[in-house]
Amino acid sequence: MNQLHNSRRDFLKNAGLLGAAAAFPNILSNFGGEKVNLACIGIGNQGGLDVMSLYNTGLANIVALCDVDMGAPQTLKVLEKFPDVPRFQDFRQMFDKMGSKIEAVSIGVPDHSHFPITMMALGLGKHVFVEKPMARTFNEIELMMAAARKHPKVVTQMGNQGHSEGNYFQFKAWKEAGIIKDVTSMTAHMNSPRRWHNWDPKITKFPAAESIPSTLDWDIWQGVVQPHDYQKDFVNGQWRCWFDYGLGALGDWGAHIMDTAHEFLELGLPTEINMLRADGHNNFFYPMSSTIQFKFPERKNMPAMDITWYDGVNNIPPVPSNYGTNELDPNIPPAGNGKIQPAKLNPGKIIYSKDLTFKGGSHGSTLSILGDAAKDLKLPEVQASPSNHYANFLKACLGQEKTRSPFEIAGPLSQVFSLGVMAQKLNTKLQFDRKTKQITNNTLANSLLVGAPPRKGWEQYYKI
Repeated sequence: MNQLHNSRRDFLKNAGLLGAAAAFPNILSNFGGEKVNLACIGIGNQGGLDVMSLYNTGLANIVALCDVDMGAPQTLKVLEKFPDVPRFQDFRQMFDKMGSKIEAVSIGVPDHSHFPITMMALGLGKHVFVEKPMARTFNEIELMMAAARKHPKVVTQMGNQGHSEGNYFQFKAWKEAGIIKDVTSMTAHMNSPRRWHNWDPKITKFPAAESIPSTLDWDIWQGVVQPHDYQKDFVNGQWRCWFDYGLGALGDWGAHIMDTAHEFLELGLPTEINMLRADGHNNFFYPMSSTIQFKFPERKNMPAMDITWYDGVNNIPPVPSNYGTNELDPNIPPAGNGKIQPAKLNPGKIIYSKDLTFKGGSHGSTLSILGDAAKDLKLPEVQASPSNHYANFLKACLGQEKTRSPFEIAGPLSQVFSLGVMAQKLNTKLQFDRKTKQITNNTLANSLLVGAPPRKGWEQYYKI
């Protein structure tokens, strides 16, 4: 622990924060201690769940709370739990005033705002837990990975919580034992109703402006995105619906369904993204149903592989005759308005290898092998998870573990989603050069890797 303590003192010294931190001896004494001084940015809805999950590990001191809609109904539970913790609406002011007291941050805000907050935190040497997907554009994710490499002592974790549960350790063990090998294709599906499914896909403009709630700082909420008038269907989870703010069903659920295959089959980035279906395609929000095929090349001794993504209520993938049902893991939140879906519609995946077919669910749900093939296999012992995803992050901040979904792992996975979303937005096939990281068949799509320039006043986050 001495070495860790010294490294943190060095960080404070290098960051010019030792003098400021001296005003808080109780906090300084914890640097190198048994708890992490954590600031939570985004404390409503999923962000609020993250706050409580991190706190309930017993490994975090909550030292600051930040939300653009402080005092709105969705933030009250967290505010009531931590009545004496300093509160902010602007993350920039929080870092300015409390930088010396903060060791790590949780970021549970809309997808479009992950990037600037993460970049500021990394630049200040703070450990980062950010919800999935990492960011909205391919280039933003690229910059986040570069910033993490520039600050190698900083711990990063993306919030695909199942990546610390049963499926992670099972997939790893089965891959290492040669049970999962020669995989050529996988289907992944999330067929529950989405927030935009009752909207009109024939719209020609964004919805009409409404009055901004008195509790909401709409300017900060918009972050790096070019400005829009306030509309209730932009906030409180509705942001997932719009290309300008979220990554739709793919970005929301892909990180819980495709993550282990992507990591342990070393997929990296695709060479081709094919839009096979886009019902209700429009320029503003996500299609009613999408089928997207990602093609990955041969890797090491592994064959080329396709992942085909299905979303939309009736857009379920073909399933093997012996598929049976796919029951919902009790640890997984229901995907559609709190209702349990018919079993075949529960979020999941089917993995096809040369000799075996694997059926799996979402999050930490473990795989099963279809048919009688498993009877003759010697399945390896699978270790139990030593820590959940939140404890894994905090223990890594304390130097006790390594995170399981750091930016080097989660970044390329998130970039797969950003490429899929670009194909959805343009409703077209994309060809991608994995070496140059450029789209080679569509100039407009290639420009979308970077996207629109940031809103005035937010440009600084794009510099490392």
